[in-house]
Amino acid sequence: MVMRDGAGASEDCPLDVRLWGKESGLSRPYPVICHLLDTAAVFQELWDVVLSGTTRAAISGALGLSEVEARAVVSFWAGLHDIGKITPPFQAQVPACYRPVREDPAYASALDAEAEGSFRHEIASHWSLCELFEVAGYPGGGRLLRKSVGHQVAQLLGGHHGIFGEVLQAKKLARASDYNPGLGSRGWDSQRLAHFDELRRAVGAMAVPHRGLPTGLAVIVTGLIVVADWLASQTSAIEPRIPVSGWAGTAADVDAHWQAAVKAAPDLVRAARLGRARFSAEEFCAMFPFTPNNLQKDLSEHLPGMVNGHGAGLVLVTAPTGDGKTEAALYAASLLGRAAGVRGLYFALPTMGTADAMLPRVEAFASRALAGERALMLLHSMAWLSSSGSGDTASGFEVPMSDGSVSAERGTAVEADGWLRGSKRGLLAPLGVGTIDQALGAVLPLRYNALRLFGLSDKVLVVDEAHAYGPWMHQLLVRLLEWLGTLGAPVVLLSATLTGRSAGSLIDAYRRGAGFSEPSRVVPRYPGWLYVSGTSGEVSSARSTPSNRARTLKVSRRPVVWDIAEPAGAPARQGGRRAALRDVLTPVAAEGGTALVCCTTVAEAQQTYRDILAAFPDLAARPGGVRLLHSRFPANVRTSITSSCDLAYGKSRPSEKATGARPASVLVATQVVEQSLDFDFDLVVSDLAPLAQLLQRAGRGRRHERGALGRPGWAGPENEPELVVLDPLAAPGGSVPRSWGTVYDAGLLVRTSEILSECARDGVVVPGDVQRLVDEVYESAFVDRLEGRAREELTQLDEERLAGEAAERHLAAWTGICAPADVKGDLSKLSLREAGVTEELLTTRLGADTGRVLCLYTQTDRTVTLDPEGRVPLPSGGRYGIGAAELADVAWRVAPVPGRWLRGLHPGCGAPEKWGTHPSLRDLVLLRMSPVEGGVWRCHEGRFTFSISEVGLEAE
Repeated sequence: MVMRDGAGASEDCPLDVRLWGKESGLSRPYPVICHLLDTAAVFQELWDVVLSGTTRAAISGALGLSEVEARAVVSFWAGLHDIGKITPPFQAQVPACYRPVREDPAYASALDAEAEGSFRHEIASHWSLCELFEVAGYPGGGRLLRKSVGHQVAQLLGGHHGIFGEVLQAKKLARASDYNPGLGSRGWDSQRLAHFDELRRAVGAMAVPHRGLPTGLAVIVTGLIVVADWLASQTSAIEPRIPVSGWAGTAADVDAHWQAAVKAAPDLVRAARLGRARFSAEEFCAMFPFTPNNLQKDLSEHLPGMVNGHGAGLVLVTAPTGDGKTEAALYAASLLGRAAGVRGLYFALPTMGTADAMLPRVEAFASRALAGERALMLLHSMAWLSSSGSGDTASGFEVPMSDGSVSAERGTAVEADGWLRGSKRGLLAPLGVGTIDQALGAVLPLRYNALRLFGLSDKVLVVDEAHAYGPWMHQLLVRLLEWLGTLGAPVVLLSATLTGRSAGSLIDAYRRGAGFSEPSRVVPRYPGWLYVSGTSGEVSSARSTPSNRARTLKVSRRPVVWDIAEPAGAPARQGGRRAALRDVLTPVAAEGGTALVCCTTVAEAQQTYRDILAAFPDLAARPGGVRLLHSRFPANVRTSITSSCDLAYGKSRPSEKATGARPASVLVATQVVEQSLDFDFDLVVSDLAPLAQLLQRAGRGRRHERGALGRPGWAGPENEPELVVLDPLAAPGGSVPRSWGTVYDAGLLVRTSEILSECARDGVVVPGDVQRLVDEVYESAFVDRLEGRAREELTQLDEERLAGEAAERHLAAWTGICAPADVKGDLSKLSLREAGVTEELLTTRLGADTGRVLCLYTQTDRTVTLDPEGRVPLPSGGRYGIGAAELADVAWRVAPVPGRWLRGLHPGCGAPEKWGTHPSLRDLVLLRMSPVEGGVWRCHEGRFTFSISEVGLEAE
């Protein structure tokens, strides 16, 4: 048996260095014991560099160990993650290595044990470590294994590939090799014990924990172990450390390898840029190069005292668009982050476009207000194509495929490479800007959700546009806030139009996670802010702040017949939408100035754009006279359009004083302009939408101070912006257009239409009326204003809406992970999915069922190119896929489309195999277009005829 006196493995059972742990991409196999030592060494460095002193102390205290003992013990656990590779099924993956082991009489296993392919090595780690920890003296739980410290650690380590196994049954564990022949028997169990003991001796982890870890700390340790494993698995790190021929794995050999691993670990961690940012600036003026407005000033005067007295927690800021919420949030994040001692922040936004726009603002803040490691990641599905050019900014996906490649069996390599280069790694960077789905994935039973939770656990989470999410995503946000409350991670929530009920649900979720279950009965102020202590659960009275931009929104409600489907340029019928648009845009075309026309669907925006071009030919002839912005353009085209819009409608430099109205220009857009895009228009025109969205759009009206000379003559005073609402419900016999489908709830549109009739009479005082109006739209007593059939119809629509919201909340509860308080020692609840819930379903639901297409252009000479001009050839690919530059050319031309467009397409529509397996090529659909007249390209695939032109992608 194995000696336990510190001398290493005994002569009866020496380490068998033929047992390999890494082989793929290496010059020769790498022994299991070496990888275990490497991972433990990297973990120790991560413990020192990445974890805060508070977290290290919490882990030590939870285990009942000193911090020195805890560091060694938990590093030992990290090394043990791959002990399940000492099994016949795993070793058999490399026949040349397995053959001499299988023929060795020291090893015995059931017939065909190596064929147990479904018995993955992480499962073997879970099963085998339970017994090994028991032998090592770890506290047990009797027959209730979920209460056993050894089982908790074994389950934790079994989840290092992103999915936790179920709690094992004591009766099965007693006959483990009978239930799992893949464990092997004689020889295999002895080698696992020998590796366990030798790793423990080398790391110096002889202390035994007295207790297990609470849920939040177990998640943190899991995440750090995953990071350590993948950093230690890089081929560039392994290759120079492969033992020389004849290496025997003696105690002296193991000790020498351990010391070398400890010496190499700091460089691995440093290269990954996983260190800690420090919130070094304390005053607002040190963070931003301008004087704070009223909201920002009130925060800077009162929030520091609250945080100093009650610790970090949550801050909710509610204010109109354009009132400086972003800077207020970053200031609050700095105070909370410094108080909590966290290592960075993640700024979450609703869309890729808003995330792209926010990146340079956060980067500028970081350069002034933060010290330490300031690696900044942009996180969304196309983030790897974006970079602001700073040395502190890393794209979400690094194209070169040679650096950081991982040695692992194929399935593991895909997972690890995706983390090292994609969104999973991005959440571990100290600073991040990205879409909200990157954070919400932490509370869905997706692979590596614990890694996402770990990535958010030591950061300030800033959630912009907290009002902008439907019931399903709102419920997921509620669950995420509950977890962050448990983890002690500070949060800042921003909203322009958040109902009091929604605000209360978010705040109470955070408090619940922090251990305070009684409801808070929050009453937010608008504009204003409030603070919640994560330490005491105390909720401050909401502070109201006067707006620096108080104004009266002039609302013009135009009843219209919905005639948008009429051909562009056809005579406009009286009372129709097309005639109303001509009427309100005529002053723009004749006298100059800018206007935004916001449509409900992409198809309606495309048709509206065509109709405006036909109605105003002189305007159409001017460069930038009429623009179109929506989501259904290829990425490079949309980026170009957004840049031109920023130049035309964005904020001028302080030195550029307006001396006249801007040239006539109309932007036709969809909801993409509602959030986080800093555009200013002289006039805003919108199709009917729920009141909160209309107020968001109205915030783009006269957003920047241009003075009387900077506006056209037809525009009213600077503090009286105009919103024109084209309302199909207000027309005689009007109804919600069929083309809108379920974009908006019909009942909310009816309620909004009624409220607009009052707003058109009196105007909307911003911000004074906003909170009242937003809450009023959802009042149950609203139906009492109506009579007869109208009342009955709205009552029915309300019932349908409430039922739909309840179904969405139920779906979130059904698909999401449980609350941290409900884990109760069983980490498999983080991976538990109900029957029928798949990873594809969850990611599709989170991404609102979108597909991605790449248009290929067949030229007249039959060559195929990536561009309609025929200048960018189609990549051919090869054994190693396409190159980095070619990959960028492809990805820059991808466009998102509704998932229903792509269902049932021929399998041959995917990316060619020779292009490789880069994540950006997964599920990509290629559309082979042929030219038709007028710059239009077209093809037919599946049930649709697709076309692409200056208006973007369309399908019929």
